[in-house]
Amino acid sequence: MTRRNLLSILLYVLPLAASSQVVFEARLDTLVMLIGEQRELTLDLTCDANQKVKMPDLLPGQALTELVEVVERLGSDTISLDDGHRRQVIDRYAITAWDSTFTLLPPFVAEVDGKRYESKGLALKVMMVPVDTTDVNMFFPHKDIQNNPFSWADWRLVIWLVVINQILALILLWLYGHWRENKPLIQLIRRKRKLPAHQVAMSEIERIKNERKWTEEDSKEYYTELTDTLRKYIHERYGFNAMEMTSGEIIERLLQVQDEEALRELRSLFQTADLVKFAKYSTMINENDANLVSAIEFINQTKQEVDPNAPEEEIIVPEEVKQSQTRSLTMKVVMIACAVVAFALVVAALYFTIDLIR
Repeated sequence: MTRRNLLSILLYVLPLAASSQVVFEARLDTLVMLIGEQRELTLDLTCDANQKVKMPDLLPGQALTELVEVVERLGSDTISLDDGHRRQVIDRYAITAWDSTFTLLPPFVAEVDGKRYESKGLALKVMMVPVDTTDVNMFFPHKDIQNNPFSWADWRLVIWLVVINQILALILLWLYGHWRENKPLIQLIRRKRKLPAHQVAMSEIERIKNERKWTEEDSKEYYTELTDTLRKYIHERYGFNAMEMTSGEIIERLLQVQDEEALRELRSLFQTADLVKFAKYSTMINENDANLVSAIEFINQTKQEVDPNAPEEEIIVPEEVKQSQTRSLTMKVVMIACAVVAFALVVAALYFTIDLIR
């Protein structure tokens, strides 16, 4: 074998041997530290990319020596080298010491494909904090644990969030009640002049007359509307609840203020109405017409004339607002918006409460 061929083989084999070499080392960012300070310990291992690596597992609180211990794991990195043929694994830890000493950290052990590799030991010098003992005023006794005083100002935001949330909850319940009972959000009202009782009754009788229900074979509805109109008029005119009284009780009560002759036709009308409503009595058209005239005559005979100089009395009448699909959808949108805002306020109140407790 020539000298040139031997040189070529060595140039080929030596890089391969170097590339398969495992390098494991430990290092500190400083060799000197003060008591209680934290320093960084780095464990660095380089090997082939396909090799199985097991780094030292140092736990927080673990003692490296009698006076040096691990505080926490700072992180771990893996770096690819030589176009992915090799890799570098780096673990970083924070360590501290609680007494002045000069100590030697023992070697750390890593495994690569089951084979153990040890790092070199590390020397560490821990020094006392320099203190000027000539100035006695710089030393103070320890302080007792103090509780922060309670302050309403710290809880002001949480209290307002809870109050606003409760108000929104009440509004949400009110909206849900209106939506479930098919009521409008806002009910319009209007004022109108209160008409005398006899004018209201005559207007209602005129309506009954124009509908001509007395010409039908079944006149029950006609007599029901006619007697209800008379009962309402008697209630307004004489002041007793005629709507809840029988026909006989109404006549007996009217006899206290009217004579028998004036009530004779009214008694006949109520008797006919009772027969029609409860005994299925069939009436003649002329009989129905006569009873209508009797009702008009009774109202005209007993009506009270209105004093033109008296102030007009007004009544409040709610406007009839029909439920629509658009209004129902609007109600749902408002309810959902209130629910979302209320939930957001609850979350905010919990967040600020937890923050204050901490």
